[in-house]
Amino acid sequence: MGETSHKSLRAADMDAVIFAGSGNRPSRNHAEVVMTIDNSDRSAPSAMNDRETLEISRRIEREAGSVYRVNGRDVRARDVQILFADAATGARSPALVHQGKIGEIIQAKPEQRRRVLEDAAGVAGLHAAATRPNSASGPRKPT
Repeated sequence: MGETSHKSLRAADMDAVIFAGSGNRPSRNHAEVVMTIDNSDRSAPSAMNDRETLEISRRIEREAGSVYRVNGRDVRARDVQILFADAATGARSPALVHQGKIGEIIQAKPEQRRRVLEDAAGVAGLHAAATRPNSASGPRKPT
């Protein structure tokens, strides 16, 4: 939905995600995805929190780019990214495992594996902050 990199979609460009046709079916000039999400708990950002359901859509038009809509209103791509960021479901979410990542994790060194797991748990960077010398405790002695 919010992916902006055509390479992540395994395409030469964004137009390549639009159906190019086959022997039996003609090509199309757009591709569209629509998601309907329950918002009865009103947990969406305030600008989108006026209904119990959210209908989020993205339409890619050949040679024209993308149009994003929430409940029929045009919104920016950033608005959709913010909507999904809170749910940990964005394009770069640790909840999504991209192709090749499982093998990469299995073959990773312990330090690399720890970084991946910390990132997935949402605590990335805490280890570095905990082991960094505290500048408030006074000047460091030369080593």
